[in-house]
Amino acid sequence: MFEKFFFRKNEKRREAGRVSGGLHKIPTHVAIIMDGNGRWAQERGLPRIAGHREAMKTVKKVTRETSRLGVKVLTLYAFSTENWRRPKKEVEYLMKLPQQFLRSYLVELIENNIQVRVMGDMSRIPDYTMRAIHQAVSRTKQNDGMILNFALNYGSHSEIAEAFRTMIHDVRSGKLDEEQVDEKIVSGYLLSKSLPDPDLLIRTGGEIRLSNFMLWQLAYTELWFTDTFWPDFDEDDLHEAIRDFGKRQRRYGGLKENRSEK
Repeated sequence: MFEKFFFRKNEKRREAGRVSGGLHKIPTHVAIIMDGNGRWAQERGLPRIAGHREAMKTVKKVTRETSRLGVKVLTLYAFSTENWRRPKKEVEYLMKLPQQFLRSYLVELIENNIQVRVMGDMSRIPDYTMRAIHQAVSRTKQNDGMILNFALNYGSHSEIAEAFRTMIHDVRSGKLDEEQVDEKIVSGYLLSKSLPDPDLLIRTGGEIRLSNFMLWQLAYTELWFTDTFWPDFDEDDLHEAIRDFGKRQRRYGGLKENRSEK
């Protein structure tokens, strides 16, 4: 039953007319857990980094298409706080990807009025990666089109813990009245404080879990899972996810008003 409503397998992908037509409800904020790069490579007898290299092409395609469709924010889970546990060579390559991606794509991002942002703990990010990030953020900060937000060295547990540490400090220093603390205040201390919560979460690669990603922000987000590996994810898959999102009734714990009962 779970798979019927939340899991879209490759063999069930729609064949006829899979274009952007029929996408009548576009989510404001789409978040994506980009999973399956290593397995994509292993299935082809390639090293895992080949999957990450191919994944960069998918980031370009999906960024272009979400912007074209009118999505306001696209958040991509690029590297988690747990990913440091991976083999050293793989981590080193992953740290070089932002530099490679932005070097080849920054001009197009600027031309398409896309603003680059990054959220996460930057203390462990190599200097060469940070230089590329700072350049991209600086050169696109005046853009007022779609926000391309990378979650880099990001973990929701550490984000929430840091938010509470900061709130405690602000209460003790008199900057914050503890009686005023509510959900809105807490959200204002998170790394995503300037962004709306995601409307749609997409996870590729066949896993059905959140993996410490935006746990507070995803409270009422619509979830969509696919077994397609991220390097194979394309515009048609994106359209399918958004089309499915458009069919959902978002009640936020309440009931949809039945006008016929009035």
